[in-house]
Amino acid sequence: MPAFRYEAVDAGGASKKGVLNADSARSARAELRAQGLVPLAVDVIAAQVDASGAARSHGLGERLSANELALFTRQLASLLEAGLPLEQAFTALLEQAERNYVRDLIASIRSEVIGGAALSDTLSRHPRDFAEIYRALVASGEQIGQLSRVLSRLADYIERRNALIQKVRLAFTYPAIVTVVAFAIVIFLLTYVVPQIVSVFANTKQKLPLLTIVMLAISDFVRHYGIVVAIALVGAWVGWRRALQNPVLKRRWHTWLLTAPLYGKFERSLNTARFASTLAITTGSGVPILRALETSRDTLSNVAMRELVEQASDAVREGVSLARALSAQKHFPPMLIHMIRAGEITGELPAMLNRAAAAQESDLERRTLTIAGLLEPALILAMGVVVLLIVLAVLMPIIEINQLVR
Repeated sequence: MPAFRYEAVDAGGASKKGVLNADSARSARAELRAQGLVPLAVDVIAAQVDASGAARSHGLGERLSANELALFTRQLASLLEAGLPLEQAFTALLEQAERNYVRDLIASIRSEVIGGAALSDTLSRHPRDFAEIYRALVASGEQIGQLSRVLSRLADYIERRNALIQKVRLAFTYPAIVTVVAFAIVIFLLTYVVPQIVSVFANTKQKLPLLTIVMLAISDFVRHYGIVVAIALVGAWVGWRRALQNPVLKRRWHTWLLTAPLYGKFERSLNTARFASTLAITTGSGVPILRALETSRDTLSNVAMRELVEQASDAVREGVSLARALSAQKHFPPMLIHMIRAGEITGELPAMLNRAAAAQESDLERRTLTIAGLLEPALILAMGVVVLLIVLAVLMPIIEINQLVR
């Protein structure tokens, strides 16, 4: 039974909007009239895939945010744990939804569930909002009859991931602001202050100090070619992004990132934390190990580490233990491998993976704070040096004039 988004007016002329389920648009209008409403618009809520299975295109922002996904999952898990049937749980979620897109999405899912479709199959029709790992875990929960428990673990996973991303963003927010402000101040000094002050001394035909001459040359270059340089930098960035679409070049770049000075450990910690946390929740939800490895591999942002996980998966498929397969690949920390080996021996692999994921997330947070802590004084020092040079370039002619007067 499809879902319809409607807009109607009641007997008093008040406008009402909402979502209802009906066999057709005509049935939806008849139901609205039975409720004493005059329908103005009734539109079917479509899924995010067309008949061929290809994803539909949506407007900008038409998708669940990370916080909305976490809230949706947590609320659905709580309602199912309370004993509500799936249909009533989605009805409750529909009443609580605030954004129109979220309301339409829940209504579409609810209508397909009422029609007898499995929840995992229904979610697969909305790939923009529910990633493959999400759908795989929901399917696993349906198969083992523990959907509420799996959704609760999934909500924990999403909330923990969002918290980690938020910490990383906050750590680099201050250095980013300092960088932008520093560039703005330097550009202002070079394009306005320096020419205005130094031109006074240039008109006196006084021999200017070398630092002042160099600063004037830089100022002239910024004023005349600054826009060109900015456009060239943007073009170079766009060209580099397009060049990374080449699989060979992208693999070489990501391999170098894993060994880059200072940043390499951050890159390894970030991808290892994603891998461990995803593998923990998938294996703990009853997903077979090979399928869990495949899902965990797809969450990695580094192509080189994806290939290492794929090689480890091939070894596991041939009968090698997961710990031994990962130990044969570099870039995985020994602590993770030791925890996996202990989990395989004791039969508590998901629990050990959870501990390893928590340790990797703590290590990632520590490295993030370390890098941000190093960037802050470095940026402030660099800005101070540049401003000092500009001030000296302005003051040196003044000092020489004072000496001549004396």
